Amino acid sequence: MDDLLLRRVRPGLGGELADVRVNDGRVTAITEPGSAGFAARVVDGHGGTLLPGLVDAHAHLVQWATFRRRIPLEAARSAAEAIELLLAHLLATPAQQSELVVGAGFRDALWPDKPHKDLLQRALPGRAVALFGADLHTLWLSPAALKLIGREHPTGVLLENDCMSATAQLPTAAVDVQDAWVAEAVSAAAARGVTQIVDYEYADTVADWTRRLSRGTPAARISCVIARYLLDQAIERGHRTGDVLPDSGGLLTVGPFKLFVDGSLNTRTAYCHDPYPGGDSPGLLELPPSSLVPLLARASTHGLTPAVHAIGDQANMIALDAFEEVGCAGRIEHAQLLSPSDIRRFAALGVIAAVQPAHQPDDRDVADRHWHGRTSRAFPYRSLLDSGARLEFGSDAPVAPLDPWDGIASAVSRTDDDRPPWHPEQAIPLADALAAASSGRRGVSVGDAADLMVTAADPSTLSPTDLRALPVTATILGGHVTHQI
Repeated sequence: MDDLLLRRVRPGLGGELADVRVNDGRVTAITEPGSAGFAARVVDGHGGTLLPGLVDAHAHLVQWATFRRRIPLEAARSAAEAIELLLAHLLATPAQQSELVVGAGFRDALWPDKPHKDLLQRALPGRAVALFGADLHTLWLSPAALKLIGREHPTGVLLENDCMSATAQLPTAAVDVQDAWVAEAVSAAAARGVTQIVDYEYADTVADWTRRLSRGTPAARISCVIARYLLDQAIERGHRTGDVLPDSGGLLTVGPFKLFVDGSLNTRTAYCHDPYPGGDSPGLLELPPSSLVPLLARASTHGLTPAVHAIGDQANMIALDAFEEVGCAGRIEHAQLLSPSDIRRFAALGVIAAVQPAHQPDDRDVADRHWHGRTSRAFPYRSLLDSGARLEFGSDAPVAPLDPWDGIASAVSRTDDDRPPWHPEQAIPLADALAAASSGRRGVSVGDAADLMVTAADPSTLSPTDLRALPVTATILGGHVTHQI
């Protein structure tokens, strides 16, 4: 039987000092300090704030774990500068000549020059180089890397489906090595207060996480998302969203069923009502209504909640129309640009707005250029909240770091640097941001699941900058301590 006592903690924002007892994975008592007696394990909160554990509602865990070991290119302001960063890293950390050189995190939407395979060939003749865009929708390959996967391409810059299929063909670390990297990444997330992650990796996540669990207990609960190509298999297995997977001790559950309607903003493939500047393309429609509706119907009929990727305003309209036609609830992942008339439809249809607030400050300049005149309804978190929609926060790691505090601070402040807030009217209160980052939980009460965290300070007393760096002194998963400092 679990028997844990959290001494000297303050339950909830602005809470009073208390002792909190946990038994069998539940909060069983909240008492005055010093009155709770003894326990098998005691954690001293040192006056910190006790809050529900954080949930990253959208991450790609293998890609995030791998990204943590790739050459960082986030600072590149041009293709030429990306190559300079690449060369500087290789000079500082020489690698074997035969290795695939992998970088990640570049954003080319505002670059004055264009990425091209010839630039990589001139910089690293004959080397296989693969550079991933920050949004995972762009892959920039050298001629040797293209040859490695048996492809030809005029520029070496692959977008959307080409990007994703090529990614699957690239050499990867051995499975046991990847699993170790993933375990480290989940433990790092636990150190930031995370108790659950929804894994959107494009793979058989149920099989992968069942294997990983046999090798060691993860530091967070994992919701295993069903990829589109595995829908029939999931139905045959009898999987339904929310089901606890056998022999997982409640740590593994079946997640939603993922579909793509469009691309992304940075690749200018998010599907919009209006064309992008300088051309007549409104973006890329990945899944037309004639295909989307039957897939939603089939999944929902078999108990799988649809999670539909939609970024542009027309893509979101198509997704909402499909949910309305099928008559099922579900999720829209990203919901970055919305028509005013569509904002109120989320609550009316029971569709969750699963958003990634850290993307807003990252993409503000790109949005100002490519969604000019429409940014008042981009990343519209306050409008969604006021309409009654349910918000759930994720990181989309590795698109943004798997650190919910970054997203919480961005949702509250609408900036992440010294620039003024971007459309501050769409900022939301801290209490609502914390709830969106905790799967709707607000505060801690007797009877609650003991997925909890203790922060070193009360978040409501901190600036957005300090929120991002807020130390988490303890994380508790089902009554077990997964992190403590």
